[in-house]
Amino acid sequence: MQTRAAPATPTPLERFNTARPEEAARALLTCLNSRAWAHRLAAHRPYPDLPALLAAADEAAYDLAPDDLAEALAAETLPTLPEDTYAAAHTALSAAHAAYESRFGHVFVISLDGLSPDETLNHLLAAVRSRLNNDPDEERLVAAEELRNLAGTRLSNALRGAGL
Repeated sequence: MQTRAAPATPTPLERFNTARPEEAARALLTCLNSRAWAHRLAAHRPYPDLPALLAAADEAAYDLAPDDLAEALAAETLPTLPEDTYAAAHTALSAAHAAYESRFGHVFVISLDGLSPDETLNHLLAAVRSRLNNDPDEERLVAAEELRNLAGTRLSNALRGAGL
């Protein structure tokens, strides 16, 4: 007697590779809100594996034009801190974020992936204070690098979870 194997459930990457182009682009926009970046990645499917997709995402992020970078930065939100962060730290952080946004015209972006909750606040405060000393062109490069890191982390998480 022959048994029939149940059809395999497609992996998140397989679903992403076979999604309609507009669906794939919409999903990618949750990782980095640049239409140019999302459409470029969607157009170059299928990807054989996650490392190939992440490499393509990184390369596409390096190629963002200034307007595309501005679009991505405009959609970013402030980093999330642990709930038990004390009020004085929130005050200092709010002031630092306000100074940053006033100087550079967009929200402060940083990848906090891999930091423990205890390290997050100190790292964030030190980074925003340090980056306030950058000139606008230098900060645009730093912010673009942080966006690439955030996009890669979000894309990995989405494909490991079920977001894409």
